[in-house]
Amino acid sequence: MTAATAGAKTRHSFDAYLRPKTLVMLALGFSSGLPFLLVGNTFGYWLRDEGTALSAIGFLSWVGIAYSLKFLWAPVIDRTLAPVAGKLGRRRGWMLLAQLLVCAALIGMGIAGTAHGLALLGVLALVVAFSSSTQDIVIDAWRIEIADDADELGLLSSAYQLGYRAALLATDALILIAAQHLSWPIAYVLYGLLMIVGIFATFFAREPKNADAAMDSKETLAPLWTPRGFLDAVIGPFIAFFKAHGVFALLMLAAISLYRLPDFVMGPMANPFYHDIGLTKDVVGAVRASIGLVASFVGIAAGGFAALRFGYMRALIAGGVLQVIAVAAYAVLAYSGNSIEVFAGVMALDSFAMGFAGVALVSYMSSLTSLGYTATQYALLASTYAWAGKILKGFSGAIVEGLSTSQGLTNAYAIFFVGAGLIGVPAILLFALLNARQKAAAASAA
Repeated sequence: MTAATAGAKTRHSFDAYLRPKTLVMLALGFSSGLPFLLVGNTFGYWLRDEGTALSAIGFLSWVGIAYSLKFLWAPVIDRTLAPVAGKLGRRRGWMLLAQLLVCAALIGMGIAGTAHGLALLGVLALVVAFSSSTQDIVIDAWRIEIADDADELGLLSSAYQLGYRAALLATDALILIAAQHLSWPIAYVLYGLLMIVGIFATFFAREPKNADAAMDSKETLAPLWTPRGFLDAVIGPFIAFFKAHGVFALLMLAAISLYRLPDFVMGPMANPFYHDIGLTKDVVGAVRASIGLVASFVGIAAGGFAALRFGYMRALIAGGVLQVIAVAAYAVLAYSGNSIEVFAGVMALDSFAMGFAGVALVSYMSSLTSLGYTATQYALLASTYAWAGKILKGFSGAIVEGLSTSQGLTNAYAIFFVGAGLIGVPAILLFALLNARQKAAAASAA
């Protein structure tokens, strides 16, 4: 490669981040990530501030199971136009409808607050989770379908992760400062209004034409509401997936389902833990918004580089090991009290590990989908990686409370975090097995 060619390639790589498509993906990633913690870990912080029991916080986290069931309605999203908003196209119409529902429900949570009871707040949180998971179905499909090639898919996946992580920062850190000085209800109303970022991005997005052609062809041959069309929409994506990956499809799904367990299981207890050891919302928000932000972006960059340089499997294994260590490290913070230095170190490690593992997993899952079934297949994979963690995390508060009766609250938290980290080991072993199988297949082909 000549110097001129290398320079052109460098300029092209830099310019790629400024393309309208990439900037839209960045904004849509933000819109996708914004509701996630507002019905998850941050929701738990609000409830704990109001004196809600840890067991109730854990059980309310089950509203997030909607994210694990989205493959059930993804076939409808894949094959139909959204009511009214469908004029924008198959993908953008559903995006807009879901974003408007998320916006309205978050504002409703802020207006209702805890004064009207946990039942109403839980119902509104469920609406947010259902609408948000629907938005995720469409945004994931758009990201995969709009990409011109595998390299651009990697670029868009990185942009998605950056936007998503920026939203997590806003809902995991900055909102704590807003809640400290404005109140939780006002903070939730303001964050509901932030969904306008995604709404604007939806209007600027371009509808994927290649996927539309595939979908229209399916609809012409077998409309969704005919028996054949229904079976193709619901069963077809799964048949195509298992045909493509054979007997190892189940092993792949098992590895994916176990991969993020440490993060999911410890999630509902993280913010109550900060509250109980005496860290103020200002401190938590400031550390997350500074050290946590930098570490998260470095982790995303490192994860993307590792996936491209060493392959998906090695990146996933490295990310799995980092997750185990990062979650278990919270036990150190339990015994250090409210030490800001220790908290900053643990937060940096956790943010780096989750950023690294997140982009490795998203890139891997994106590579497994087939055109014509994009939304449903990716929804299946995303649901697979989330369902076990979403269910198990509901028991996290009960586990900590149960351990505290005999061990004390500090020891209970420490034991819980170590255990939450270790449940990530099986996924590492499964991906190591898949990596060995991949190498053997490559050697056999050669």
